[in-house]
Amino acid sequence: MLMAHPAVLNDLVRQYETLRALNAAEGSDGVQQRMDDVAYTLCIATGTADIDAALIAARHRLPGARPEDDSLLAA
Repeated sequence: MLMAHPAVLNDLVRQYETLRALNAAEGSDGVQQRMDDVAYTLCIATGTADIDAALIAARHRLPGARPEDDSLLAA
């Protein structure tokens, strides 16, 4: 499996988190569509099937991630 560069994963995670905050505040169709697109890209880049798993996998691959990283405990 191809592995996305950590810089790409970091950018995707930041985009998703920003869009999620905007969607919670604004709820526009454009923000939701972009969030869906970024979520799909994160899933492809991490080889996962859902956004929660993709975020955990991406964070685990970022520089500074530790085996006991608390992101692995997210439900």
